[in-house]
Amino acid sequence: MTSSGLEQLFSQNNHKALLKGDLALLCHSASVNRNLELAPTIFLEHGTGLKKLFGPQHGLVCDVQDNMIESGHTTHPYFNLPVYSLYSETRSPSDEMLQGIDTLFIDLQDVGTRIYTYIYTMTLCLEACAKNNVKVVVLDRPNPIGGIQIEGNILDLGFSSFVGRHPLPVRHAMTMGELAVWAKRFLELDVDLTVVPMVGWKRSMSFEDSGLPWVMPSPNLPTVEAAYPFVGTVLFEGTNISEGRGTTRSLEIVGHPGIEPFSFLRDVLNKKIAEYRLEGFVLRPCLFLPTFQKHMGKSCGGYQIHVTDRQKFKPWRLCQLLCQAFYHHLGDQFEWKSPPYEYEFDKMPIDLINGNDTLKSWVENNGGVDQLDQIENEGQADFMNGREDALIYTS
Repeated sequence: MTSSGLEQLFSQNNHKALLKGDLALLCHSASVNRNLELAPTIFLEHGTGLKKLFGPQHGLVCDVQDNMIESGHTTHPYFNLPVYSLYSETRSPSDEMLQGIDTLFIDLQDVGTRIYTYIYTMTLCLEACAKNNVKVVVLDRPNPIGGIQIEGNILDLGFSSFVGRHPLPVRHAMTMGELAVWAKRFLELDVDLTVVPMVGWKRSMSFEDSGLPWVMPSPNLPTVEAAYPFVGTVLFEGTNISEGRGTTRSLEIVGHPGIEPFSFLRDVLNKKIAEYRLEGFVLRPCLFLPTFQKHMGKSCGGYQIHVTDRQKFKPWRLCQLLCQAFYHHLGDQFEWKSPPYEYEFDKMPIDLINGNDTLKSWVENNGGVDQLDQIENEGQADFMNGREDALIYTS
């Protein structure tokens, strides 16, 4: 059984010194212990000097659905504490928000994918706390898709945004605590950082192996199973291909009204999957009717991605292949999403999601497997070497 950083903070005497002074807590609905008690409740029950709460994208209670739909600042009706939204007019805590705070605790459940904003909310907090001489304590949690497998291209900093601030691969295989250590060094920050590590977590574990409860970290990731295909399906946010939002299996289902899924699988996709030697999954042809967002109320043909072997499954590669196939099959019915996207108003959303403009060209020009290999491998060796000193857990 794994004990999270939150649980370790309040169970180990050697961590009690971290709770001195006036505290703030950045958390969300998934910031719970194994008994599903919320982090602010635990802080207050232990008589800490908790003075302020911060919430990331989707809000403190993870109720806000979409990109660039902001949460406001408020006072929590139960905890009677000010709640500052870091997905509002600002993504970084202001000097005023941090005033009077000795230590900011960060307890966020990440999903293991570069294109997920909680990483960058954390690193922006590290930068702000360095400036304001505020200590930072990261309460670590599992990477739900494991700590071993790396996949996808390294972000080109020319395409940095709030869905990719740092040169990470799409599947980075690090925990939030490890990413904090890595970011402090990469950003050369003079910040007092402590990570309260988990006990009993190994890099080879699936989330289920940890024994910790899954609470959806954002509204469209209701199950841990969805975190695996999300590594790839998130790229469809940059297109008019539905990624299943408005269904009960969002980010596991992809499709479009112009696709007849059975024949397209037989005539096109099966050949591509064999060519790319992809395995560990089944594409189940299906029809689905989104109740909101893309193609709302229209029948879409597509596929639910059923993961059968998590070690062999390569979601980024599969979804790049699917995107290329959809683009050439749908023709004028396929569209790249236009700006803005995550507060970037000039660059194409697909390029921000991909972290370069090379992959969009690969799709449009019907590039092959060798070129995709080259795109993925560029810079990965340097990343792997640079990440070694930040790793906390063994395999």
